[in-house]
Amino acid sequence: MHNGFKRMFRHFSTVWITYTALAVVLFYKSSVAQTPFENTLKKRTEALLAPAKIISDELLPNAVLQSLTVPSGWGGYGTYLFGGIGGNFAQPYRKSADFISFAGFCTGNPERFANIAISVNALDVSKASDFSWNVSVSRRLFAGSSISAGALQLFSNRKVTDAPGATIYMAFSHAVQSLPSDFNPGSSKLTYTIGIGTGRFYRKSPMDIWKGRGAHGTAVFASVSYELLKKVNFNVEWSGMNLGASFGLKPFDNPFSIGLGLTNLTRYSSDKVNASFVVCYPLSLRR
Repeated sequence: MHNGFKRMFRHFSTVWITYTALAVVLFYKSSVAQTPFENTLKKRTEALLAPAKIISDELLPNAVLQSLTVPSGWGGYGTYLFGGIGGNFAQPYRKSADFISFAGFCTGNPERFANIAISVNALDVSKASDFSWNVSVSRRLFAGSSISAGALQLFSNRKVTDAPGATIYMAFSHAVQSLPSDFNPGSSKLTYTIGIGTGRFYRKSPMDIWKGRGAHGTAVFASVSYELLKKVNFNVEWSGMNLGASFGLKPFDNPFSIGLGLTNLTRYSSDKVNASFVVCYPLSLRR
């Protein structure tokens, strides 16, 4: 009886020690695992409550104009109305100036899905007539990058416009992440765009053909924009037809933007260098 009691005691002691050790091991592991879980949950909760600009290290383009003759891979964010006027002097193979006005809107979140922009051009600025249409869709990609696709000068009056029909394009833009702006926190001082398109990026004008400058451009376009000063960018661009250089200016503490530059700097197209400009103003309705 006494020996049987001893064996039973040893048996229960062994079982108790085993379960106690197992409980300690499991508790230790769950405690170690619980700490990173709680940290992760805390960080995610803070991320939901904190403004996006504070928790993100991504650099974006600054708000100054970055090209005159080529589209960007960047689109809008939220719902905007926008409008402006542009032109050059003198027109290729002519002595008169050429002007165009435009107005439109965009809507959508390019991070969640896409932003869509639709605008109308008036080729005769004085009469607000001879209209054509533009449409583009943009989508944010990885850090500092965006892509867009669209169509320009749809349904234009062939008797008035010098555009070689509608233009279809696709563009990719990137804000260099290793070069933060000296003046605008959250912005990059260097951005670039590369794209490909038809129409005005590829087909030369009848006068270019007649003057022996060929029938086609490169179809590939590109631009580089560098932040020189606060609210001042210097831009160099290849339009698929010719080289251009410009300054983007944002003179006031509002969205009003100005672009001033020279286009057709080489003999690849046109008969002379043209002075070009654009002024535009976006009005935010909802972000």
